[in-house]
Amino acid sequence: MERFKAGVILTFLACGVAAGQAPVTAVVERATAAQARKWSQGRWIDLTHPFDEKTIYWPTEKGFRFEQGMNGPTPKGYYYAANRFASAEHGGTHLDAPRHFSAAGQTADAIPVEHLVGEAVVVDVTKQCAADPAYEVTPDDLVAWETRHGRQLVDVIVLLRTGWATRWEDRAAYLGTDQVGPEAVAKLRFPGLSPLAAQWLVDHRRIRAIGIDTASIDHGPSTHFGSHVVLCTGNVPIFENVATLDALPDQGAFVIALPMKIAGGSGGPLRIVARLPDATD
Repeated sequence: MERFKAGVILTFLACGVAAGQAPVTAVVERATAAQARKWSQGRWIDLTHPFDEKTIYWPTEKGFRFEQGMNGPTPKGYYYAANRFASAEHGGTHLDAPRHFSAAGQTADAIPVEHLVGEAVVVDVTKQCAADPAYEVTPDDLVAWETRHGRQLVDVIVLLRTGWATRWEDRAAYLGTDQVGPEAVAKLRFPGLSPLAAQWLVDHRRIRAIGIDTASIDHGPSTHFGSHVVLCTGNVPIFENVATLDALPDQGAFVIALPMKIAGGSGGPLRIVARLPDATD
């Protein structure tokens, strides 16, 4: 939006309108109002899986625990409810803060808010993942998106659509196994981002964050978690187990991804939503 405003001002001045001859601020205000009307006609999409007893966590973690309080009418006549929950940082739709795989990386509370909001671009690799459940997104996949849309992956939140969110209700189909415990980790099988592609993004592009609709940004068989290491070292926030990416266009949606602000945290539960502009605009 700031770049949009700056572009309006520069265009206005380039036309020879000097200060005092026309209300530049009025032009900016009208342009901003037009943008506001565009977004007010759009709709919100929730990209978050609910947290409940079925929420998928890494096989070595305990699941989401919810303890219902003594909820109900009070002697004074009003209704009151207060519950308790316990959760690992990394489970369900959640943030991987850079600290997750980097000793010098930002913790959950230190990530600049501007890295958690912005335009989303969706890189669709559903066909590749249908053919190979352990597919790794390549630099060629990312370059293909850029070629198709005539722009670079700069100053955006990159969301990788593998199609895995449709498997969420079936733990075995989603993770590759329904077993739990350390032995289950070797049986994980789902798509992810290749370390080479992660390195390409960090070295050659400037993205705000990256998300995926699987349990990890590294594919299931990974043992060294190279994509995590590269992205976290580059202070790139990671969103995992993102839902409903099939409802987003390839570009143009505005994403807000706000995690629980855990001081010193390596991640946390995430509520991520997307705003779609008016389809006719």
